[in-house]
Amino acid sequence: MSTPPQSSQPADQPPQQPPQPQQPAQQPAVPPQPTAYPYPNPQSPPPGTFYAQPTLAAQPTPGQPQPGNPYAQTPQYGPVPPVSPAGGGGGGGAGRAVLWAAVGAVVASAAWAAGVFLVGGRGDGADLRGYSAPSNLCSSADYSSFKDEYTENDSSPTRTSLRDKALDESYCSLGLKKSGSSYADAYLTMQLDLHKETDPAPEFTATWKNYGDSHTGYDVDSVEGIGDEAYLVSQDTTNGSSSSGSRYATLAVRDGWVTYTMSYSVYLTSYDEDKDPPALTDVTDWLKTDAKATLRQLTD
Repeated sequence: MSTPPQSSQPADQPPQQPPQPQQPAQQPAVPPQPTAYPYPNPQSPPPGTFYAQPTLAAQPTPGQPQPGNPYAQTPQYGPVPPVSPAGGGGGGGAGRAVLWAAVGAVVASAAWAAGVFLVGGRGDGADLRGYSAPSNLCSSADYSSFKDEYTENDSSPTRTSLRDKALDESYCSLGLKKSGSSYADAYLTMQLDLHKETDPAPEFTATWKNYGDSHTGYDVDSVEGIGDEAYLVSQDTTNGSSSSGSRYATLAVRDGWVTYTMSYSVYLTSYDEDKDPPALTDVTDWLKTDAKATLRQLTD
C-alpha cells in the first residue's frame, strides 16, 4: 500500500519565504543603565546583537516566525519591560531592580529605627526615683540609732561599689563595739542596689515576703511607711541566756527599682565580752529609723 507523499514543510510551520536581504536593525540610543554588577554595562551589549533588548526565555525576536511551542506563551505576570529609548520615562529592568532594592533597604531601616524608638533604649524605663549609689556607703549611710549602744567606731570597715549599665551597687559591713571592747560585739551590713534594666519588684517580694518558707525559725513582718514595700525578718535564739544563741534582724526595702537592706547580727558565746546585747525590739526600731534616714540622704 502506497503512502501519501509527505510535505517537506511541517504542518504547524508557515510556508518558507524567499530569503530577504537582512538590514541592520536600527537601535535607539540607550543611556547607560545603573547596575549592581562589577562589570561595565552587562545589560547593554553592543548594538545589533541578538540580546540588544531584554527578552523572555523562548520568546522569538522580531522578524522570526512563531513556532508551535506551547511553552512560549506570555507569562501571566507580563513580560519583562524592555529598556526604554532615550527620553522615555523607564529606567530599565536592572535599574528598577536596583531602585526597589534601595527602597526596600530604606523601608527596612526605617522600620528598625521605629522599633527601637517605640520599645525604648535599654534602661530608659528604670524607676530610680533620683537615688544615687555612693562609692562609700559606710560614710553615706545613717546608722546613728546604734551609736548610743555601740559608741566605738570601726576604723576599717569593709566597703565595695559596682558600676554597670545594668546595676549600680554600694555595700558596707562594719563592726559595732561597746565602750571598752577590744573586738566587735555585733555586726551591721548595708547594701543599696539600683536596678537599671530589670524591675526587681517580683523577685524582691518573692524573696522577702516568703523568707520564712525557705528559712525555718524566722519571723517575717510587713513594714508600712518605708518605700513601696518593706519586710522585717528577725530571729532570736538566745532564749534569755547570756552565754549562747544569736539575735538577727534584716530590714529589706524596695522603692521603685531601688532596693536597700540593713542587717544586724550578734552572736553570744562564753568567750564574748558583751553579755548584755540590746533587745531585738530595740534593734528593729533602730533599723526602721536609720533606713528611712539613709534613703532620704541618698536622694538629695
